[in-house]
Amino acid sequence: MGAILDATPRDRRLILTNASGSPLTTHRASEGLLQWRDKAGLTPEALGYDLRLQDARNTAATRLLNAGLWLAEIAAHMGWSVRHAAAIIEHYARVSPDESDAVLVKLALAKGCAA
Repeated sequence: MGAILDATPRDRRLILTNASGSPLTTHRASEGLLQWRDKAGLTPEALGYDLRLQDARNTAATRLLNAGLWLAEIAAHMGWSVRHAAAIIEHYARVSPDESDAVLVKLALAKGCAA
């Protein structure tokens, strides 16, 4: 993906397209992800939970917090309200035990600064 983004002209607004060159719809992106997930053997039956396209955004928000961004910065970047960003990050921090302590500390600091 990095190579594709690097090769894409800066003035081009459309990056992900379908086979005919039209904008990739949310539905088709989700369907494609499900197909790749299943081919990789990462089915809900194998994992015990379901992977969805929106999980990538939610995980990205948690990783941005881990990288040191403030809650308000993450919310602006993701197009969310600060309240929604906090709820997403709190949820994903709870289900990611290896990151949860550090993330929750940063989240508490960010909430104090964003208020």
